[in-house]
Amino acid sequence: MIQSYLFLILLLTIGLIAKNQSLIIAVAALLVLKIIGIDQKMFSLIQSKGINWGVTIITIAVLAPIASGQIGFKDLLESLKSPYAWIALAAGMAVALIAKNGITLLAQDPHITAALVLGTILAVAIFKGVAVGPLIGAGIAYMGMKIVELFT
Repeated sequence: MIQSYLFLILLLTIGLIAKNQSLIIAVAALLVLKIIGIDQKMFSLIQSKGINWGVTIITIAVLAPIASGQIGFKDLLESLKSPYAWIALAAGMAVALIAKNGITLLAQDPHITAALVLGTILAVAIFKGVAVGPLIGAGIAYMGMKIVELFT
């Protein structure tokens, strides 16, 4: 029981040092749920539905410029004249496909999440990286594991 508090406090400290607002908010929310005693019910719900909620929120954020009228069909058609837009299109498709495998990996091997979180935290804290979440990390890990399986 105390180990989970210590682990969360360590992550909160790292988040504060790295000035990673997402990590700070996430850890603080989990600590509050633990302190007020609703962690058992909420953690199970968050663990089972949280990734879907997160993907939905990110999708809303990405689609907001379309909904606000900042981006329309004219902009889409105009952008497709640029070779960089085609690179961006391919990259978006690749990331979505890689993340799909990340969901598979996290479902099959949830303990891998700890290593993914640590890797993300280290990259943010040491290299000033941006935390993009465990899905893409898990997807990349899945690809790496499949490559290793090919050679072993």
